[in-house]
Amino acid sequence: MTGQEPQWLTDREQRAWQAYRRMFLLLNAQISRDLQHDSKLSDPDYDVLSNLGAAPDRRRRVSELADRMLWSRSRLSHHLARMEQRGLVVREGVATDGRGAVVALTDQGMRTLDAAAPAHVASVRRHFIDLLSPAQLDVLAELGETVVERLASGPTSAPGTD
Repeated sequence: MTGQEPQWLTDREQRAWQAYRRMFLLLNAQISRDLQHDSKLSDPDYDVLSNLGAAPDRRRRVSELADRMLWSRSRLSHHLARMEQRGLVVREGVATDGRGAVVALTDQGMRTLDAAAPAHVASVRRHFIDLLSPAQLDVLAELGETVVERLASGPTSAPGTD
């Protein structure tokens, strides 16, 4: 601590921060409930399936998938083991790298994703997209991209802690 007085949020800033936090929690909870009800998939299941479904040849290196999902490799490995037991994914070795592994979407995993996606998109539309005007969507995309760009560029320290 530097002994400096905190720069408290203004009423406007506090309103924006609290609205974001509340929206984030409520929206994620609702879409998760819908996903579980409609397809019997968890958010992590759907994230793995959709990441693999969008990948070339429906496969990614485990390390790349963990990075994309912001998960530790250990957490992903445990989750993949459960998904493998359900026949949704398979792990394969990499011929050119004895330590590397690739995770691939099975045909059953692709069918599961194809079956889940329409209801999931409908939930996202119903609870989020369709509530916003085109201008609001543009602003949301811009602010999300701004924050992600800053955070993705690497860890930043708090002011005065360098």
